[in-house]
Amino acid sequence: MTHDAVALLADLVAVDSVNPSLVAGAAGEAEAAACVRRWADAAGLTTEVFEAHPGRPSVVVRGGAADGGSTLLLCGHLDTVGVGGMTDPFVPRVDGDRLYGRGAYDMKAGLAAALVACRDAHRAGIAGQVAVAAVADEERASIGIREVLAHVRADAAIVTEPTELTVATAHKGFVWMEIEVVGRAAHGSRPHLGVDAILKAGPILVGLSDRNERLRAHQHPRLGPGTLHGSLITGGLEESTIPDRCVLTFERRTLPGETAADVEREVADLLAHCRRADPDLEVSSRTTLVREPFEVADTSPIVTTVADAAVTVLGRPSQLAGVSYWADAAFIAAAGIPTVLFGPAGEGAHAAVEWVSIDSTVACADTLAAVATRFCR
Repeated sequence: MTHDAVALLADLVAVDSVNPSLVAGAAGEAEAAACVRRWADAAGLTTEVFEAHPGRPSVVVRGGAADGGSTLLLCGHLDTVGVGGMTDPFVPRVDGDRLYGRGAYDMKAGLAAALVACRDAHRAGIAGQVAVAAVADEERASIGIREVLAHVRADAAIVTEPTELTVATAHKGFVWMEIEVVGRAAHGSRPHLGVDAILKAGPILVGLSDRNERLRAHQHPRLGPGTLHGSLITGGLEESTIPDRCVLTFERRTLPGETAADVEREVADLLAHCRRADPDLEVSSRTTLVREPFEVADTSPIVTTVADAAVTVLGRPSQLAGVSYWADAAFIAAAGIPTVLFGPAGEGAHAAVEWVSIDSTVACADTLAAVATRFCR
């Protein structure tokens, strides 16, 4: 009964699961994980909880005979971002085809669709197995999927992030870096005694901007170019003091085939150029976080199976696409599991107004169930 996906979605949206790594003191995933377990137990599915980090559980729900057929992993995250600017964020509200609430689009609808598909495939008597990983902390450090992958093996995977019912075969990665310029503090009336770290950072900012423009020359067919943007600037003590420190924080979005080492080399080349122009420049850089890009071949069996099932359910050709955001798909693919992304349509990820299409959620559940029955025979 496909409407069960919408009922489960409403139950999940009603649970506060704001990520405490993003908002100090937030609820975390415990109650959302309990909600998933209660639903799965009632549906006759098996569950297992992984909680290496106390208060940050992930749940794996399994259905199917696990008797000679393939194993399909469906993955969605339990956590959400904060609720600043929202009105009644945990009260699911339906208006026409839209269900509103924090996490409805990102990504409790995809998780609900995956769980219902697992139940329906189980009831259909599949020889293989569907495992649904409802994971913690995707919005920050992905501790959930990394813990789950130490215990779960699969022949293919679908991450049910919102893709507007397209089959997403690629997403960008990202590298976070800091560049620190060191100066020397002095009274503003005696600038000859100091070194202005903020002004010395100027040519570096210009170089980063130039690099971003040059990235446009290389376009991925589904993701476009890599990008670079400034994120934060910190430094200085007060208005009448020459600043002794300036830290530039930036994010570089990477394409499949690009690595953190490539980005670090770009930055090293830029800083070397700036030092040649200013031999007194004291500057250093460090990488603070890396998430790899993801891509799967169009000919991979999981890609063709999802695309064919989507055609059957939606009654139209299914588009292959890339998505602009990063997802846990990168970790799953890095574990050697061929992976795609497929999820419902909506708007408002991380925004003050968030909604998901009800019809799209139902279609997503039906498509995932069709994939499971075909793939796990």
